Amino acid sequence: MGERICNLCMHRCRLNDGQTGRCRARKNADGKVICGNYGKITSLALDPIEKKPLRKFLPGSRILSVGSYGCNLSCPFCQNHEISMKREEEVQSVYISPQALCERALQMVPYGNIGVAFTYNEPMIGYEYVRDTARCCREEGLKTAVVTNGSVFLEETEEIFPLIDAWNIDLKGFTKQYYRKLGGSLEIVKEFICRANEYGHVELTTLIVPGENDKEEEMRAMASWIASVDPEIVLHVTRFFPNWNMQDRGPTSVEQVYHLAETAGRYLENVYTGNC
Repeated sequence: MGERICNLCMHRCRLNDGQTGRCRARKNADGKVICGNYGKITSLALDPIEKKPLRKFLPGSRILSVGSYGCNLSCPFCQNHEISMKREEEVQSVYISPQALCERALQMVPYGNIGVAFTYNEPMIGYEYVRDTARCCREEGLKTAVVTNGSVFLEETEEIFPLIDAWNIDLKGFTKQYYRKLGGSLEIVKEFICRANEYGHVELTTLIVPGENDKEEEMRAMASWIASVDPEIVLHVTRFFPNWNMQDRGPTSVEQVYHLAETAGRYLENVYTGNC
């Protein structure tokens, strides 16, 4: 059927028939780019909402959290690399349809569940599954949340935004150079944050990695930009621990995390520290 280009994200992978993209999830099937990990679930848990992390969205509740496999970034410190950096044949998964997942979420309501969170790997590389499940949840009065790197084009995912109640978006840093290291684009993430904030509750998470994005000047620029979008956006400033392919340095000092959180707090109304 010939080569096709996946236009979902900044990589714009050129895919021959049967070939899977850099994200390990989207592929060319008979001349059409499809979501290859649709409904293929590797992880399922009823988590506290604060674990996403979401601090200002229905605190004290729980949410049925679901993940698949694959990611379109290449963060060397990924804590979920067992699924995010793997292909279908390298993980164990079970198929759960959007309707079946919604039914499971309803069964968990007596245990404090408010809905479904798409998390663990990168949900937006399989946005079709997020979309279809979110529609089912909305019909049943359930909430939806997405934990994402925000590294997809708006024109490809526009229909998602009205369906999602809450977002936690990783804002990895605030320089183009750092995003290039991770295989992403700062500008795409900034556009995604702005659009998500037009529709639902938004919280951001920045992992502070020693020697990479831990300068006060960068945090000032980041927090100032976030405030220009909406000063009530929640920012989580979190502590790095060595993981996966980044074990060449120690954890971020607690003092530096608190210092950068204090810096951000000069611009933003809701700043929290994590992993301290």
